[in-house]
Amino acid sequence: MNPHDTVAAPVATRPAPPSSRPITSVPLQRAGKRAAQQAQPDQMPLLLTSSSSSLRALPPPLAAASPRACVRVAASASAPDGVGATASGFPSFIPRAVQRIRDGAAIRLAKRIERVPVQTSFSGSPILSSCVRPLKQQQDADPIVLLHGFDSSCLEWRYTYPLLEEAGLEAWAVDILGWGFSDLATRPPCDVASKREHLYQFWKSYIKRPMVLVGPSLGAAVAIDFSVNYPEAVSKLIFIGASVYSEGPKDMTRMPKFVSYAGVFILKSLPLRFLATGLAFNKTPNEFFDWVQIGRLHCLLPWWEDATVDFMIRGGYNVIKQIKQVKHKCLIMWGEDDGIISSKLAYRLHQELPDAILRQVRQCGHIPHVEKPREAAKLVLEFLERDKAEKADGASVTPVLTNG
Repeated sequence: MNPHDTVAAPVATRPAPPSSRPITSVPLQRAGKRAAQQAQPDQMPLLLTSSSSSLRALPPPLAAASPRACVRVAASASAPDGVGATASGFPSFIPRAVQRIRDGAAIRLAKRIERVPVQTSFSGSPILSSCVRPLKQQQDADPIVLLHGFDSSCLEWRYTYPLLEEAGLEAWAVDILGWGFSDLATRPPCDVASKREHLYQFWKSYIKRPMVLVGPSLGAAVAIDFSVNYPEAVSKLIFIGASVYSEGPKDMTRMPKFVSYAGVFILKSLPLRFLATGLAFNKTPNEFFDWVQIGRLHCLLPWWEDATVDFMIRGGYNVIKQIKQVKHKCLIMWGEDDGIISSKLAYRLHQELPDAILRQVRQCGHIPHVEKPREAAKLVLEFLERDKAEKADGASVTPVLTNG
């Protein structure tokens, strides 16, 4: 959770729809017990769209998935050279506290995390960067790259990643520099520019073609900043509970270091993590304690405090002026009951982006891909299928030839 997400929300320039909700939809069941995830609505409500084209049906791999398949993660991939695994099957660089986690999806995804070398201009040696790679790469569709929120990790995608993978997507879950499970023993800078370059070099080394970039919460600011600076690396953007209107902390370079480290220590504390987790979800889940442990697992790495302080004192993200520079097609996904980011900002973001649709997840909080993974995956797939259909329709139009 981004501590700056809780700032007062500016008034949206486009008024929100009335509470009476003239748009009808099939209600979604509340998240909580994993069995509740088995219910699938026939169609999600489309609130706003910049195109009149209707969304296509969900692709068969997800539509026909069995209940067990909804939370099944593919078998663990082999660890890369130089990275061993413990007797329990977890990569050796994952903090030992992972063995206290009981969430099956988190356990299986954690076993697939690996580190790959990424060379940057600000580090003398390659940074061993953590990610979950697809079991196979495809060339006939854009890869989808899943970022995460502030001070989080790729484990944020433990429920939705397997659904996207089963639907046939080439999915990458990538840890943003400074968070997650990358090796930062050399203490590289973790400011905005460094995060941007690191993601670009990761893309250039391993993905190598335009990607669908997904940014939840502060990850949306990361995605906007990246797409404006490297538009050739992005084909489409997906924002989930986007935290893009906070200006980040003011210049903290003159603040005594011990004050910054004290604040970061509190950020890692269990009481604050319990509070943040409670605010993020519409309903307290049965797995609440486990989710807190998963969310702070990366904080147990020895360089986490240094990386977080480095990011905070350098000012954080401020992408307000970059939003209107985004030229890609965008999906804005928002939880109806988001208690962290005001829904007014969803309508403001939709108004300021030149080519976007806005979809709402009913009875859901700030993190739909954790609380409502089936609905989140369905929206992602519909968005991608819709764009694919529009391209096919455009290609089928025969141009009219005239004599000069």
